[in-house]
Amino acid sequence: MDALSFRLLNECQRGFPLAERPYAELGARLGAGEAEVLAALRRQERSGALSRVGAILAPRALGASTLATIAVPPARLVEVANIVSGYPQVNHNYEREHAFNLWFVANAPDAAALARVLGEIEARSGLEVLSLPLETEYWIDLGFELDGAAQAPRSPRVRTMPAQARSLEERERRILAALETGLALEPRPYAFLARSAGCSEAEAIGCVARWLDEGLVRRLGLIVRHHELGYGANAMAVWDVPDEQVDALGAAAAREPCVTLCYRRQRALPAWPYSLFCMVHAKDRPEARAAIERLRAHCLLDGYSHEVLYSARRFKQRGARYAPDAPEAAHG
Repeated sequence: MDALSFRLLNECQRGFPLAERPYAELGARLGAGEAEVLAALRRQERSGALSRVGAILAPRALGASTLATIAVPPARLVEVANIVSGYPQVNHNYEREHAFNLWFVANAPDAAALARVLGEIEARSGLEVLSLPLETEYWIDLGFELDGAAQAPRSPRVRTMPAQARSLEERERRILAALETGLALEPRPYAFLARSAGCSEAEAIGCVARWLDEGLVRRLGLIVRHHELGYGANAMAVWDVPDEQVDALGAAAAREPCVTLCYRRQRALPAWPYSLFCMVHAKDRPEARAAIERLRAHCLLDGYSHEVLYSARRFKQRGARYAPDAPEAAHG
């Protein structure tokens, strides 16, 4: 990877400029021209390292979402994975090494729409879908320090999911539909977004700025794919923690630098008793195992039943879609 591409992917995962020519501003920060920045980003998009330039939304702020799993007979895994991946509401779909071997994230504008998707998947596959909706967030930030620099101390949040998602005005809904696939790799991407949404460039920039201020958009920047950047081990560690202790232990786990995601999910008894989820991304499995052992020791998790599920295969990975008419294809 060339030096400019590395700096872009490492330093620009957050704080993407809210300006008419944001790529020119990135170039000014990094000592490069606008055309050089765009060329580097297009190269990384083609390589797969860059998923998109866009927004990460706060969980369940705009609609319904869940992590779901199916125990698929191994001979049918690809068949069922293709059924699941075919739904535009599904943004992540992975094989994990466990009896529950297919794991996917689904999003929809509301709970009824989400239930319809899960019901259709059950009907088409002939297999039970376990839904494990997010209940409490402790740390959700899939940013990666590619240069190995020490991370700043974390301040985990204990945030219970809202009972009701925020509704959007029609103009906001159109802007979201255009934003969800990513900002165009063009000199004026907000103008491109505005044309897609039927509003002015200033309105588009103002709307995204307001969403950032409100916390609806968690971060705006380069969204990278960890596997293509050398993070070959993706481990989901889960614990069966008593309800009265899970918030304290979840907040402690979220402070660990090795943890990229940490949250409480609803159990699906009796098949799935685990409530505390910690995601660890590492270069390889020995590094991941060592990180999980440190996590267990530092956070006093040794006394609780747990499992570690490693990702074996990626069937689908892209940004979430909440706007009903968001297109599948990303801008390039």
